[in-house]
Amino acid sequence: KQWYQRRVAITAGGKKRFEGVDIRIRCRGGGTVARIYAIRQALSKSLVAYYQKFIDETSKKEIKDILLNYDKNLLVADPRRCEPKKFGGPGARAKYQKSYR
Repeated sequence: KQWYQRRVAITAGGKKRFEGVDIRIRCRGGGTVARIYAIRQALSKSLVAYYQKFIDETSKKEIKDILLNYDKNLLVADPRRCEPKKFGGPGARAKYQKSYR
């Protein structure tokens, strides 16, 4: 499944669109699944940026629509992060149990 997730951007966008493009992606930090999602997003964003800069705007819009229809996370980052721990409890939201006696 992980190999499939890496190739999703290529298969969704179409292999012929990647023919003249040479892409190198470096990924640091995070786990294996997070890296795969980062690579997917980097591939998709770079393809859209390439088409905007070197090829016409209509084909860029077409690719962007294809990728967004396939999976929104290919172009839009997921902003959810781990909430930091606060005082008065074992976690971010949980509080220590209170006893009255």
